[in-house]
Amino acid sequence: MMKCTDLAEKFGLEVLTASEKDISIEGVYIGDLLSIVMAKAKQDYAWITIQTHLNIVAVADLLELSCIIIVENMDLEPDALEKAMELEIPVFKTKKSAYNVACDFNQMGIK
Repeated sequence: MMKCTDLAEKFGLEVLTASEKDISIEGVYIGDLLSIVMAKAKQDYAWITIQTHLNIVAVADLLELSCIIIVENMDLEPDALEKAMELEIPVFKTKKSAYNVACDFNQMGIK
């Protein structure tokens, strides 16, 4: 099991927002269509996406996801950044593809 506090260091991610909470990552979900993410992702999952708008924070909060990982070097919109900080939802950014981040998780035994 991995903690969000270890994620940036282990995967070389940029931290956009952090949380003081000791959040565990139980699994991972990759998706960009919010309705599908809402139907399939589970509590304490890391969410890999290219979406960067405010609604991703709302979905992460609703589902109690452990964190959001934005791939392909996309920039998080300022209002989404502000809301994620307010809700203490960890958000990370990487130049890697969703596939490569998923491979990183798989190598750590998280699926």
